[in-house]
This record gives sequence, structure tokens and C-alpha cells, in this order.
Amino acid sequence: MEHCADPREFSPAALDHSRSPRGYGPLKDFNGRARITGPCGDTMEFWVRVEDEQVEAVSFITDGCAPSLASGSMAVELAAGKPLVEAAVLRQRDILKALGGLPPEVEHCALLAAETLQAACFDSIRRRDGLPVPQREEAGEGRASGGISRIERIVAVLSGKGGTGKTALAVNIASALAAEGRRVGLLDADFNFPALPLMLGLERKGIPNRGSALLPARAGALKVLSLGLLPGDPAGTPAWDEAPRRQFLERFLHDGEWGIIDFLVIDCPPGPAGGLSALRELVGARLEAVVVTPPQRLSAEAAREAILLCRREGIAVTGVIENMGEFACPGCGRAARIFRAGGGRKLSDTLKVPFLGSIPLDPAIAECADRGRNFLDDHPQSPAAAALREIAARLAPPADGEK
Repeated sequence: MEHCADPREFSPAALDHSRSPRGYGPLKDFNGRARITGPCGDTMEFWVRVEDEQVEAVSFITDGCAPSLASGSMAVELAAGKPLVEAAVLRQRDILKALGGLPPEVEHCALLAAETLQAACFDSIRRRDGLPVPQREEAGEGRASGGISRIERIVAVLSGKGGTGKTALAVNIASALAAEGRRVGLLDADFNFPALPLMLGLERKGIPNRGSALLPARAGALKVLSLGLLPGDPAGTPAWDEAPRRQFLERFLHDGEWGIIDFLVIDCPPGPAGGLSALRELVGARLEAVVVTPPQRLSAEAAREAILLCRREGIAVTGVIENMGEFACPGCGRAARIFRAGGGRKLSDTLKVPFLGSIPLDPAIAECADRGRNFLDDHPQSPAAAALREIAARLAPPADGEK
């Protein structure tokens, strides 16, 4: 462990949980387990017993000192008796708020507790559904990597096929989250056609570094890493094989200097696979997915395959977004359907995945992407901008006390 804060700086709740940790010790008859070592060197292990989609029992151990004990204990208290879906999405800020805060230098202990509990919950889902367990997790072990250890949520944006508007949507969702006051990073995982810099108006000036750390570019409030930032002719970009793609992805994730952010939005390559296996292995059980589909049946069927692949990989699907649902007339503002209606919502109903919303087909979205302009800034009153803001609010509902 790196350090241990002075307990005299703790709130009464944090002090109580550090001195009398709830649920401390291994749990018998568990059906979900995870052990993660954080960048500070502390290791935390959680066990859960889930019955009828409820967390019937939960326990933990840690080799850390008071902040780790307090964080693990509060995670136990918050998860016990809750529906599995609620326990699996407990966040660092939920633990910190319940504790009344921790000294800034040890807030990472709450993140370690949150992601270890989440991993144990997802392990119980895998066991319940008979899903394969990645080889490195067979013993319930993992390591929280430094580059992403202070990121609260990691969301992969997927599509079942090309031509869905996925990349523009990833940019606009990230921008909408930032407009809601969230700290957001944007990672371009499409290494064969890294288009994010073009859409964000970023120049190809290279990726600066500080030692081994890669420094993200800035596009307004967004932190951005993409191979498209490197100098050269985009037409001359080689078609990367799987091995170098994975190396680039690992560098961007673990060596990117993302800092403390609320969301890392990852624009994945088109197609149902979308590099998911490598992402899942590099990120772990914290990875979430948002699946994008136009309303046509063919696109929805391809998106269905992406969702099923996520389930096989043990990746939580946060929701489906229907893109280009209606045509928003730039003259009169009225909406008209061009494509077959309702494919995204029908998909979410069939597979029991949340429907996050439908975004109208607006020519201004493509125009802003071509010009490297922020669509939400340029067209804040448009129906598409309103839909994007609603989706961002569903992805990041305000915490208690926020408006």
C-alpha cells in the first residue's frame, strides 16, 4: 500500500466503518467472487450470494488499512439486500457520499471497493448463465490498471454493422455528457479508420507524452486519444492486424493520462465483434456497452448479434440507441419517417435491454462532423440535440443533491 490517511481526518461514518467493518471475512456458499489489486498495492476481495436476483449476502477482506476497510465495509452495507442490478452499478461516488467523504489522497480506495464488488456481481451473473470465464479471471483475480483506475465508468459504443452513424453518435454522446457537467474521455478504438480527430476538428500533430504516459488531446471539455492524431496521410494508414490493434488499445487505456474522469467513451470498430474480447480482457468486468442501430430490420438484426456477443463475453449492456429514427426537416422542423420504424425499441424489448432513446436523422449532424464542429453547440434547439441530452441524462442520472 502507498499510504494510510490519518483517521482523525475521517468523517464519523468513515471512522465507524474503518473500526467496525461490516461483513468482514470470507463468505460461505457464495456464487460470485472477485479479487482485485489496485495501483496503490492494496488488494480487495468480495464474495456475494445472489438468490432470485437479490444480493442475499456479501462480504469482503482487504490487506489495506483504514480507508480500504471503510470503503469495503460501506460497499457491503450499500449492496446487502439490494437487487443484483443495483449492487452491480454502485459507484465510487456512492461509497464516498455514504461515508461522508474520504481524504482526497485515499479516495481511490472507494473506487477499488466499487469495482471489486461489481466484478463479484458480474461473476455471479456469469455463473448463473453458464457464461465462459476469461482465463485470467478463473481464480477470481485481477489488477486495476493505473491508466483507468480513476475512471468511474467505461462505456463501449458498438454497432452490429457499418453505416449506423455510430462514431458521430459516440462524439455527440460524449459531448452531451460533458455538457451535463461530467468529466469525459473519448478513446478511438477503430484503428483502421480513426475518424474522431476529423469529427472533433483536431489537427494531426501527434500524441505528446510525459515519460511513458500518453497525453490526450483536448476538444473542448473532452480528452481524446486516437491514432488519427498522428501526422501523415489518413489514406496511408495500414490495415492493422489483431496483435498491433491490441497493443495500441492497451497503450491508450493503460498509458493514457486520463486522470479522474466520470466516463471514458470508447468508439469501437463497426461489426458485432468490435474488438470486444480485447476490450473485455483489458478493462475487466467494469466494461459496459451501448449498442447503436438504425431502425431497419437488417441493422437491428446485426445489433442483436452484438448484444448476444456482449452477453457471451460477460459485458453489461447499458442500453440500445436507435439512430436516424426520423427525419427532422431543417426547414419546418417537422419529423417524418424515412426508414422502417421502431427497430431499436423492438430489439430492446425482445432482449430485455434498456432503450435509451431515438435520435432523429438530422443533416446538420453529418455537416458538423465533416467540419469538426460541436453539433450541440451549433444546433442546441434541434430535436436531435434534445434527444442526445435525454440519452446523456439516462446514462448519467443526477446523484442526490444534483439538479
